[in-house]
Amino acid sequence: MVLRRWGWLGLLVSAGLALWLLLAGPSKVLGLDPGKLGMLLLVATAWISLYGVSQIPKGELEAVVSPGEWRAWVGAVFTLVAIVYFLSKAPAFADGPAWGNPDAGAVARNLVMLLIAWTVLSGVMGGRWKGVVQEDERDREIEKKAGGWGRGALVAAIVGLAVMLGFSPAAKLEWASHFMIANLLVSALMWGWLCEYAATAVMYWRDRH
Repeated sequence: MVLRRWGWLGLLVSAGLALWLLLAGPSKVLGLDPGKLGMLLLVATAWISLYGVSQIPKGELEAVVSPGEWRAWVGAVFTLVAIVYFLSKAPAFADGPAWGNPDAGAVARNLVMLLIAWTVLSGVMGGRWKGVVQEDERDREIEKKAGGWGRGALVAAIVGLAVMLGFSPAAKLEWASHFMIANLLVSALMWGWLCEYAATAVMYWRDRH
């Protein structure tokens, strides 16, 4: 049965609570890591939303949203959550690599959990378009343009990091350990992916309107 209005509102509240636990929650909730609880709640909310979408009669969703646009929106949302969570927990990386740093290890596990949920969710939803042409000239043109936005965003982020590290006084770079710089480079990659997904989704949306 398709989720009714109150069901979707409940999922929105659940997603908000999950993000609060991930980003600004207390240090402990019932003795557990709030980041782990928030990630589990966020994944559960995503799966229930997936169930609600999967119950939409075949053809109704497909008539509005193409496979490429669906993947772009899902990718943009998950990547945005990953970036915001990653940056909010950046101080944890100042204490060194994950194997000697429990806080950094917890952040890494939560991000891996998010990646797995994103991959599985995308694969399951892709089954709705099984046997249907999923890409045409319009899709390839949008993919090409969005790829340019993603590369431009990545280059800008790398140049910004290089300028900051190269021109800042050494006294102000005490936080810039090798491990921290490595994670900043990962965040630059995620920024590029976010811009590419967002550009793809916006281009599809503009094309539909």
